Amino acid sequence: MGSPARRVAITGASGYCAAGLLDRLEAEDGIEAVLAIDVRPPRAERGAKVVFHRHDVSEPMGDLLRDYAIDSVVHLAYLMRPGHDRTASRKVNVGGTANVLKAVEQAGVQRLLYLSSSTVYGAHHDNPPLLTEDAPLRPVKGFQYSEGKVRSEEALAELVQRSPQVTACVLRACPVMGPGADNFVSRALSRPFLVAVRGCDPPMQFLHEDDLADAMLLCLLGNAPGVYNLAGEGGIRWSDMARSRGRRLISLPAAMLYGLTDATWALRLQGDSPACGLDFIRHRWSVSTEKIERDLGFAPRYSSAEAWNAFAHRTRDPMNGAAPRS
Repeated sequence: MGSPARRVAITGASGYCAAGLLDRLEAEDGIEAVLAIDVRPPRAERGAKVVFHRHDVSEPMGDLLRDYAIDSVVHLAYLMRPGHDRTASRKVNVGGTANVLKAVEQAGVQRLLYLSSSTVYGAHHDNPPLLTEDAPLRPVKGFQYSEGKVRSEEALAELVQRSPQVTACVLRACPVMGPGADNFVSRALSRPFLVAVRGCDPPMQFLHEDDLADAMLLCLLGNAPGVYNLAGEGGIRWSDMARSRGRRLISLPAAMLYGLTDATWALRLQGDSPACGLDFIRHRWSVSTEKIERDLGFAPRYSSAEAWNAFAHRTRDPMNGAAPRS
């Protein structure tokens, strides 16, 4: 007899990273039902297999998972943009994860997939050329996104210790690119010019949105436990990205650029990031994908450059009079 059909819940189901996975789950014969959880309605119409439920992950959800007999959870809900009010983002990013993990225990969920980030390693001057999964987690101090990811990973590890019957998988993905990409890189490139730290131009890794969806499906269906880095092959430099989009690159000394960025953040003249975010265009933070290739046989179809090109060439350019896709 074959394995019983899965009943999967996805938090953050109306977000960018969930779209491709939902497509694949709908087409997968081994998936009986998908519970799409979000505070916003889905971006696209879905078939009968997918049921949307409006719910805030910062609220208890054990009964919800139990009522729908969910056996597998994919936790994607996360506020990506930093906020001046750290309490608000922490409520969703850290508190929301705690709620999901509590619900997993209460409902007897067997499998949990958490989308983390390669930023948990931090961008530091002493990073090796490629960071492996056993490298220490050193999020850049003050960078809310990766600090929240680290706290969520720690909470998940505690869950596994308490409840070894839960098969948990963590994917530490680099920035995901595609026609609808929404991250700190895509937002920066919507501006008429980019800033750079003088003398610094590290390569950056990207992951194509289709490769992310394929990797999540593989880990979900394959019951793959553990932590895996995920990135496209190779890298592309900040200066090359600016050049390919026709953006002027303004290089400033580190002390000046960090000071200006912190000042504009404190005065609320910009809401992208405090100065700590500049570390990611100053220092290398590339990851090794040897483990996921060796243990799961997964290799992304697209390189970092190809993932970047998918965003750069398939989005409309606001500099040419059209806005990018939302």
